[in-house]
Amino acid sequence: MENTRRSFLKKVSAAGIGAAGLAMAGNAGAATTAAEPQKKKTAGKDDGKLRFGFIGTGSRCHEHINNVLAIPGNKIVAICDIQQGPIDSTLKHIAKFNVPAPKVYKGGEREFENMLNNEEFDCVIIASPWEWHVPMSVAAMKAGVPYVGVEVSAANTIEECWDLVNVSEATGSHLNIMENVCYRRDCMAALNMVRQGLFGEILHGTCGYEHDLREVKFNDGTHYNYVPGSGDLRMGPTAFAEAQWRTNHSVHRNGDIYPTHGIGPIANCMDINRGNRFISLSAMATQSRGLHKFIVDNGGENHPLAKVNFNLGDIVTSMIKCSNGQTIIVTHDTNSPRPYSLGFRVQGTEGLWMNDGDHVYVQGKSKPHRWDDSDEWFKKYDHKLWASLESQAAEAGHGGMDYIMMYDLIDAIRNKKPAPMDCYDAAAWSAISGLSEMSIARGGALVDFPDFTRGQWIHRKPRFAL
Repeated sequence: MENTRRSFLKKVSAAGIGAAGLAMAGNAGAATTAAEPQKKKTAGKDDGKLRFGFIGTGSRCHEHINNVLAIPGNKIVAICDIQQGPIDSTLKHIAKFNVPAPKVYKGGEREFENMLNNEEFDCVIIASPWEWHVPMSVAAMKAGVPYVGVEVSAANTIEECWDLVNVSEATGSHLNIMENVCYRRDCMAALNMVRQGLFGEILHGTCGYEHDLREVKFNDGTHYNYVPGSGDLRMGPTAFAEAQWRTNHSVHRNGDIYPTHGIGPIANCMDINRGNRFISLSAMATQSRGLHKFIVDNGGENHPLAKVNFNLGDIVTSMIKCSNGQTIIVTHDTNSPRPYSLGFRVQGTEGLWMNDGDHVYVQGKSKPHRWDDSDEWFKKYDHKLWASLESQAAEAGHGGMDYIMMYDLIDAIRNKKPAPMDCYDAAAWSAISGLSEMSIARGGALVDFPDFTRGQWIHRKPRFAL
C-alpha cells in the first residue's frame, strides 16, 4: 500500500472519509461509517466560552475538568461513558464548580458517536481505556471537532498510528496527545537548557516508565489500588477502574506498552518530527515474573489468577536510532517492586542532566568531575510558562503539569494555532509500542521506524513551548 498523502486523499474523495481502510484494534476497532465532517460553529460563538466534551469519566477525566474549569472562558457541554458510577461521580464533581450540568450520553459502547454528532464542541478530551483511544479520536475528527485531545498512549499499533495521522490530515482537525510529562517543570527547564546550548550538541537520551503498578493492575473490585489483606484479588470485568482493562494488556502483549511519558520530553529535546526523526528500533524483554509473584504473595498458589499466563516481560528495553545520529534508550518496568522514576538523561558534547539523583553537569561551569544539584540550574532556566503560571498550577494534578498542559492547549484553541503536540508526535511516540512488540517477537531484530510526516520532518520547525 502506498503511504502517501496524495494517495490517501484520492481514496477519501472517491469513497468518503473513513472508508480508506482505517485499521482498528479488537472489539473497539470496527470502523465507523461516518459522513463527511460537519460544519461547526466557530470557537465561543454563542457566549465566548470554549465548548468541551469528555469521553470517559474516570479519575483522569476529573483532573482535566478541574483545569478546564479553573481557566476562565470554558464550559462543559457533554460527557459520555458506558458506566453509571463514573458518570454520577463526574456530575457531582462538576457541581462543585457551580456551573450548569452537562448533557449525559450513556449506554452502548458507541454512544460517543451520538454525542459527537449531536453536539457542537471546540475540543473533546478522550480519557478512555487504551483500546478505545483511536476509534474515539477518529470519530471526533470525522465529526468536525476542531481540536481532539487524546490521553496516552494515543495508539497501540502501527496501523492505529497511521489512522490518527491520515484522518487528522484529511479532516483538518488538530489531534493533540495529552502527554503531561512534557510539561513537567524540570523537563521544561532541561529543554530550555538544551535549546540555549548548555549541553552542546545532543548525543544521547534515556527515559522510560518505571513505576510499580501491581496494586493498580489488581484490586478488590471496590478500591482503585489493591491493599494487601483488604479483599479478593481481581482483574478484568469484576475489578474496578484500570484493573478492568489495563491488566489484560500485560496478559496479551510483550513490549513497551506505555512509552510516551518518557519519550515525549526526550523527543522535544531532540527535535523529533522537526528536523530530526526516529529511524529504527530494537527491543528486548526479560522474563515475566512480577505479576504472578504478586498474585501468589497476596492470594496464594491456588488463587484462580495464579493460572493466568502473563506475556509482558517485567523489564522491556528499547533502543532507538535517530536520523541526526542520536541514540535513545527507553525502559518499561511496571511489574517490579521499585520507586517511581522516568529515568531521564539528556547528554550532549558539553554536559548532561540526569533525573535520577537530580544531577546536572556543564563543562567549564560545574566543578570538574562533580555533579551540581539540578535545582540550581533549573531555577535559572525555569520555563516562562511555569514562571508565569506557578500560582495557578500549584493545586493542579501531577505537581501542576496538568494545568500547564491544559493552559497550552486552550491557548492553541483560542488563537487557532496548531496543537502543541500534534498527530505526528502522537503517532511517533506511540509507535514505540507496536515496534517494540514486533522487535521482541523477532528476537530483538532491528525494525524500521515509519516516517509519519512523509518527509515533512526535514523542514518542519520546533514549536513546542516556544
